[in-house]
Amino acid sequence: MKTPAWQRKEGKNPSGGLNAKGRASLKAAGQDIKLPVKAGDNPRRASFLARMAGKDGPGYKDGKPTRLLLRLKAWGASSKADAKSKAANISARNKAKK
Repeated sequence: MKTPAWQRKEGKNPSGGLNAKGRASLKAAGQDIKLPVKAGDNPRRASFLARMAGKDGPGYKDGKPTRLLLRLKAWGASSKADAKSKAANISARNKAKK
């Protein structure tokens, strides 16, 4: 049996995250995954950045950025520390708007 596209290279975006084929394979498996929110004060973006900032693992391996760092960059953060800071700032602005 073939593994789903989201687990293989063909379902992954070279710049981090999943491509359309990867998202389609997850949808076929019963999950609903949305496109990344790369800018703005969207609560999904704050949640993602905070979650990824807490992940274990290095930003670089053998001089190349890891998938974790690529995902963070795709969502607008340059490092785990930057992601944590941006998540806190986005959350604070969203609370102030209410």
